[in-house]
Amino acid sequence: MNYSHDNHLYFYGGVHPDDSKKLSACEPIKDAPLLEKYTVIVGQNIGAPPKVIVKKGDIVKKGQKIAEASAFVSANLHSPTSGTVSAITEIIGVFGAIVPAIEITSDGKDEACESTKIEPSKASPEELLAKIADAGLVGMGGAAFPTVVKLSPPKAKKIDTLIINGAECEPYLTADYRLMLESPDKVLRGVAIFAKILGVNRIIIGVEANKPDAIENLRKSHLLNEYGIEVKSLRVRYPQGAEKQLIYALTGRKVPSGGLPMDVACVVQNIGTSFAAYEAVYEGKTLYERVTTITGSRVVKPGNWRLRIGTPISKAIELCGGIKGDVAKIVAGGPMMGLAQISLDTTIMKSSSGILLLGNEEIIQYRNQPCIRCGNCVDVCPMELLPGPLSVYIENERFDLAEKEFVMDCMECGSCAYVCPSKRPLVQHFKRAKAEIIAKRKSQQLSQKAK
Repeated sequence: MNYSHDNHLYFYGGVHPDDSKKLSACEPIKDAPLLEKYTVIVGQNIGAPPKVIVKKGDIVKKGQKIAEASAFVSANLHSPTSGTVSAITEIIGVFGAIVPAIEITSDGKDEACESTKIEPSKASPEELLAKIADAGLVGMGGAAFPTVVKLSPPKAKKIDTLIINGAECEPYLTADYRLMLESPDKVLRGVAIFAKILGVNRIIIGVEANKPDAIENLRKSHLLNEYGIEVKSLRVRYPQGAEKQLIYALTGRKVPSGGLPMDVACVVQNIGTSFAAYEAVYEGKTLYERVTTITGSRVVKPGNWRLRIGTPISKAIELCGGIKGDVAKIVAGGPMMGLAQISLDTTIMKSSSGILLLGNEEIIQYRNQPCIRCGNCVDVCPMELLPGPLSVYIENERFDLAEKEFVMDCMECGSCAYVCPSKRPLVQHFKRAKAEIIAKRKSQQLSQKAK
């Protein structure tokens, strides 16, 4: 299907898989019922995990802080309901490792703690920033980078453009789409909060052209003129929502290798995060729940649910009527960048954009067949890397050569693996190389300190 778009710049490469969004796109957001127990994973942000400040037996209320940011790049964590801290425990996390968690047994009252609201027009940027930090906001598109850090660029990095990612280019996921349809004014007010904190006047929301109703919904809001916000329709191309690609498509600016959006005077935030900013400031609500898409061919009734952090994946699937047929893979996130899960006991986090259930006919088994030098991966790599040669270096454990060929710039989008006729596990190769390089750098730093 062809969609009209009004941007004039395109990022290099990318792919256009079947988005399969129709499974859940028409399903309005529903509130999940209160559970008897929530197991809240402690480390829900990039950077330092927060420090647990409750103990077994403590009485807590909904929205109360249960773990406190332990560093600049960290984020507060809050209770999803009122009740008792029944255990400081461990569970299997989304990466398959055992991680610390806080178990909260509900008292059935769902009583919220006291909170304060702020009128943005009367608040200073510093007050708004403090409110964002207190609420524990992180990037809700999947990266989970603490929002307060993104909104606190160094003084030397003058920001002139705020970009809001409404692309939601990952197949199957429709959580942000539903927020744009159902709560456009709240999303736009959240965007305006970010703009005031950053002190910028140029604000652009980029939405892929396959969501024309969401684009129209945002454009007809009276708040667009009030806040000076542009809504741009983007070409439908994965990974359109990646920061560097989004910046280039909307502004023509190229983030340098190893650089950040602030290096080209931009800050990028997500639709879900903008909505959470509205709730934090206007409603005094901390980030203890989010909209998650539960979808896939093996879900009885796919949909979008407002789930509290600590909700087991198994309970989320039950809300959608359970499973139909045999399930070959359960993925946290979307099919391109999501993580296959080994346990249904893993729980929803701030970054849980989706839960995807796939059957055998939808799964490709990657294997280490030789690279045939077809060049398909080079054509689609949005970072203009050479995935084929890089993967060969990594197979031979030449991580030094991989580093010289900019493997650290890989965003792990999976476009190369998607088109590889040999079905090589390219993303896994690059993840391994990056881990090896980071470990080596840390070792070198420790050696230098020891001297």
